[in-house]
Amino acid sequence: MIKVTFIGHSCFALDNSKQKILIDPYITGNPVAKSTKEQKKADFILVTHGHGDHLGDAISLAKENKAMIISNFELCTYCQNEGVKNVHPLHIGGGRDFPFGSVKLTIAHHGSTLGDKLQYGGNPVGFIIRTDGKTLYHAGDTGLFLDMKLIGELDKIDLAMLPIGDNFTMNISDAIKAVEFLKPKKAIPMHYNTFDLIACDPGEFADGIKPLGTEGIILDFGESYELK
Repeated sequence: MIKVTFIGHSCFALDNSKQKILIDPYITGNPVAKSTKEQKKADFILVTHGHGDHLGDAISLAKENKAMIISNFELCTYCQNEGVKNVHPLHIGGGRDFPFGSVKLTIAHHGSTLGDKLQYGGNPVGFIIRTDGKTLYHAGDTGLFLDMKLIGELDKIDLAMLPIGDNFTMNISDAIKAVEFLKPKKAIPMHYNTFDLIACDPGEFADGIKPLGTEGIILDFGESYELK
């Protein structure tokens, strides 16, 4: 069983009862984030790209928890230069086994810069995460792309986490098409309602994927779901 907690925006906490994983820990300064002290604990921190609303608290939480940051090579190097002692760099198409299971990096069509000087943060990515006998896909910030079909063919996805908020990422209709390509058993919408610019109704997404045979799971900020 994997406990999946939607902290807000694109941030999720995964707990397989042995290891704790944080994805895109944008918590400080996030107007909708709801997390407990326990949910800020992590053994591993996965970061999709360098924008502040995704890198977020990764560096401080990695230091506090002595956690490993997993991301692309450039972003891992940046975090290492900022004092994070434990990083593991990957790149798109590459994967690696870890104590909780494995991670593989996928394409994401977006940008990736760091700070006010817009330092290059490497390619944006998504994650295929295998743990406790389940396969999860966190798409990161991305538009719709045809290779999602290939991702769905290579990995039978139990749970997909997909952005729906438009403007910077897919909108709802594109996210529904993404579900058609990926064919996950369940899908959780993300990257919406953090700001007015990405406001939308997640119920529209959940209703739209029902005919595709995928269960839409809408989590309130701070709410958890048990993937069995």
